[in-house]
Amino acid sequence: MEHDLSPATLAELRRPRPYPAVSVLTPTHRRRPLDPQDAVRLRNAVAGAKKKLDADPAVTRERRADVARQLDQALAEVDLSHSEDGLVIFAAPGEHQVWSLARTVPERVVLSDTFLTRNLVSAHTAQQPFWVLSVSADRVTLWSGGTDRVVEERVGGFPLTHRAPNFDPERQERIGDQPSGLRDEGTRRFLREADTALGRLLRHHPRPLYVTGEPAALALLCEAGSAAEDAVRVPHGGLAHGTPDAVWQAVRPVLETEVRRSTEDVARSLESARGRKEFAAGVDELWQSAREGRIRLLAVEENYRIAVRDAGDHLVVAEDGDLDTREDIVDEIVEQCLETGAEVRFVPDGALGDADGMAGVLRY
Repeated sequence: MEHDLSPATLAELRRPRPYPAVSVLTPTHRRRPLDPQDAVRLRNAVAGAKKKLDADPAVTRERRADVARQLDQALAEVDLSHSEDGLVIFAAPGEHQVWSLARTVPERVVLSDTFLTRNLVSAHTAQQPFWVLSVSADRVTLWSGGTDRVVEERVGGFPLTHRAPNFDPERQERIGDQPSGLRDEGTRRFLREADTALGRLLRHHPRPLYVTGEPAALALLCEAGSAAEDAVRVPHGGLAHGTPDAVWQAVRPVLETEVRRSTEDVARSLESARGRKEFAAGVDELWQSAREGRIRLLAVEENYRIAVRDAGDHLVVAEDGDLDTREDIVDEIVEQCLETGAEVRFVPDGALGDADGMAGVLRY
């Protein structure tokens, strides 16, 4: 299952496909043991997609069989033991993908000539992914971080390893010695290679970066090149050989501090916008402003969801039984804002007060 939505991956997902490009969305659960309803819901969603294919006169028999086969293959690849909050299957002639999302999605099947990506974009933005690079004289390890954990990422040549002379990693971790290998030219060359690999990674997968290691190792990495010059330094050794939980515990206090600062910054921006008459709130006003490209900053509480329906030129809150309910309007607004160059910031629940879950700063 896919997790990392890089700019290149998003561009590839958005390119037009031969009709039909099928998007199947279904909510899932993280609970253990497995929720049996997840498997039932997923099978029903795929069956619903096949029924739509059968009923669509624009789909030829050959393409119907091809896409149905792709849906079956995607379904077989789903591992619900590692499910998060939402699951998306994309299937088109000759291809399929399965995406696991750390954000809930509406239950939905869409046939079009492009895949439905807005839920992926919203989940990716809400997760606020980051990189952690753990540096030592003999190993540089890359970790991918999200809202509540990090996992080791084996991309871009990472992890990198080097046997430094006179280096004992167990001794370093036990008593905190600075290995003489950090002063060795071979180790300096090794860290220059790490800087080059890091720069290449950040060009293709840009994210905030945190770097852990002994102070001497951090200083040498910065001397080796410029890829980590904007990184947040976390002076904590031993993590290049550490566990995901150890890395998470080391960076978590730094992340929490940055979340507080970011939330305070958003609150100040919104308050200032009120005074300048550039403040917007309410799903209808924000949707209209997003479509016009007027939003400069959009703030969304992390778990804010609302279902709406069209009422002429406006959106109103949906009621039970309403037809054509739009359950993912928050994700639509987020993606539309990103499309027009707005900054989107997710903040803790309740942080926006009377703005009721979502608010924006207007350009004009």
